[in-house]
Amino acid sequence: MLFHSSLRKELARSFGATLVVLVTIVMTMTLIRTLGQANRGSVNPQEIMMVMGYTVLGYLPPILTLCLFIAIVGTLSRMYGDSEMVIWFSAGRGLSALLRPLLGFAWPILAAVAVLALLVWPWANRQTQELKERYGSRGDLERVAPGQFQESASGTRVFFLDKDTPDNKSGKNIFISTVEKGKQTVTAARTGRVVAEGDQQFLLLSDGQRLETAVEGGELKVSEFQELGNQVGAARLGPQDNLPTKARSTMALVSDPTQSNLGELAWRVGLALAAFNFVVIAITVSSVNPRAGRSGNLVFALFAFIVYFNLLNLGQSWIASGRVGFVPFMAGLHGGAFLLAALWLGKQHNNWALRRLQRPATRAAP
Repeated sequence: MLFHSSLRKELARSFGATLVVLVTIVMTMTLIRTLGQANRGSVNPQEIMMVMGYTVLGYLPPILTLCLFIAIVGTLSRMYGDSEMVIWFSAGRGLSALLRPLLGFAWPILAAVAVLALLVWPWANRQTQELKERYGSRGDLERVAPGQFQESASGTRVFFLDKDTPDNKSGKNIFISTVEKGKQTVTAARTGRVVAEGDQQFLLLSDGQRLETAVEGGELKVSEFQELGNQVGAARLGPQDNLPTKARSTMALVSDPTQSNLGELAWRVGLALAAFNFVVIAITVSSVNPRAGRSGNLVFALFAFIVYFNLLNLGQSWIASGRVGFVPFMAGLHGGAFLLAALWLGKQHNNWALRRLQRPATRAAP
């Protein structure tokens, strides 16, 4: 049908333009946050683009849903403003007849949202977690940066060196603070170099001073040395079973239905259900008076989107804390939203009015 074809083309143009704008905004915000994490030492500066890419990939389900919602609301509102919907109604077609062409356009996007939410979202979070853990578990020597205080992987040592050589095997004006076995040790040396013995590495300090303080008793011991060796090495990665909930696969959440896992599962499944509900909601909120502006209509549509997704996030925390069950929440939020949107659509399709229902019955005069 010609009308369906033109409607899909306009929806595609509006969806593409909105997607480019939103992805650009999200990428900019993610880049700023990732740079902040790299500055704090949580992310490898050389892997900023990878972390940003995984993060944006995880945010794609709500982005695609919002783009689809804005595209439908904007297109239908324009049709109302240009009196094209009058032609549609004059042809004997109602608002409910728009569901077929809209779903014909939206079904690939709805399928993409479901795949991204159920499969890609945990995979992207797992990749980001592995990048952070691998960077956080690097060796003590790899953490040392000239002119900066760096903490070891175990959190028991703090290193500082004033200058290093190009091969990063020696340095000057070295400072090491260690807290272990009930003692706090502060070591300062003029020079230091890395010495390898077999599979182990030692930091050999020269011409320095060592200050030991007991944590409980406060006993102080000062010693000077010509050479002192400290063993350094790489930390081991922790067990991979302790992944955060958002990094676990959907099948793992289903096989282990704890409260936190059900909360994460409700959020993922809710993204796909919300995307479908927004197609129906977009039809109902698109009706606009041609004499009035469309800004109020778009503001109301965005307000509905924000409220829906806030309830989705709130339900995730409620399920994780045990305040509400998985099935009651899914039926109450998504089922209630679909029922409300369907009733609203039926009201507009059949031109129901509350005044007609409240009007008392009158008898014809004799």
